[in-house]
Amino acid sequence: MNARDGLQRIRERLVDNDAHPDTLNLVDTLITRASVPGAEKAQASQSQLIRMLTRTPIATNNFTVYNDLVKLEAEVEEVAARRAAESEAEANRPVPKSKKFYKQQREREKREF
Repeated sequence: MNARDGLQRIRERLVDNDAHPDTLNLVDTLITRASVPGAEKAQASQSQLIRMLTRTPIATNNFTVYNDLVKLEAEVEEVAARRAAESEAEANRPVPKSKKFYKQQREREKREF
């Protein structure tokens, strides 16, 4: 995902979580940095971007900003874990047998008797 788009989604989620204005200012600053020409090539996932935000000096010096970002990171990880569990359950779901399988099974049973 494009870093600017990821940061915009993070900002939307922070607004939904009623994040502190300092947190929103931090994200806005990084959105403007990611909007400069040539920066559109930067790719990162939301979890990577959130980890990057938590390591900024603003977040490490301001507990409310840090707590907002950690809360969002926990939500993102929870969603990712839920999606992984769903895809694993989908992969482990039994596949229905074909008509050919049942036809061959009937023929084998007839030969046995």
